[in-house]
Amino acid sequence: MNASVTIDKAGRIVVPKAVREALHLQAGDALVLEFNGERIVLSLAREEIRIRREQGLWVFRSGRPVERSAIRTLIENGREQRGRDLTSR
Repeated sequence: MNASVTIDKAGRIVVPKAVREALHLQAGDALVLEFNGERIVLSLAREEIRIRREQGLWVFRSGRPVERSAIRTLIENGREQRGRDLTSR
């Protein structure tokens, strides 16, 4: 997908909505800008830490949608592990 953008007076560009939706970008997501001669490339910044605390909640960002069943499985596995940890004490 290609899109044309315009730089405003402050040097900002807007990533078109269709691109943000296709890449599941949200406010606060980081991008890397690389340039070589006349070419500029924006890429998703890959963070090593995908889970972080935001407003008191743990938030996982994978850069793509996660199936609800996968979330349920992660929660159940975490609960089981905490239960095992508590009973082993």
